[in-house]
Amino acid sequence: MIELRTKRLILRPYDMEDAARTKELAGMKEIAETTISIPHPYTFGDAESWIRNSVQLIDENLAYPLAIVLQDDNLLIGTMTLRIDKQHNKGELAYWVGKDYWNKGYAQESGKRMIKFGFEELNLNRIYAPAMSKNKASTRAMGKIGMSYEGTLKQDIIKWGEYQDVDIYGLLQSDYQKL
Repeated sequence: MIELRTKRLILRPYDMEDAARTKELAGMKEIAETTISIPHPYTFGDAESWIRNSVQLIDENLAYPLAIVLQDDNLLIGTMTLRIDKQHNKGELAYWVGKDYWNKGYAQESGKRMIKFGFEELNLNRIYAPAMSKNKASTRAMGKIGMSYEGTLKQDIIKWGEYQDVDIYGLLQSDYQKL
């Protein structure tokens, strides 16, 4: 079983006991409006389905959707995912952190650990992360973990009936080695 640790956090696979907490956190409108794919409302059934799917993705080494958990009290606060593209030896970083845990450095801390996992354990060549351009906190976090701004995909997604721009950040393994 995969388990990644940082100074304050544990990144571990989800289990069904996490469904209620996941629904509570991901169900907040502020989470849905700042992420590319989380729906609103987000139901308990959505959480259960997502957890079942996340376990299968890890088992098949297609993605590593891990719960971000505070070490001190074992409290789930968000998700850090690395989706693997085996054909091109790269990974896509995606995450969300519950609103009550914003601006505490948790995305940055867990993101750094997931990047280390991707480069040092999975031996990926590239890790990239998309974020809605309006989500400035997320793009700042990507910069703080060593990722570089690569460009903006204009009107790349439709969120709640409106086209949204998406910023892309990336990091190559060769640049990671220099950090």
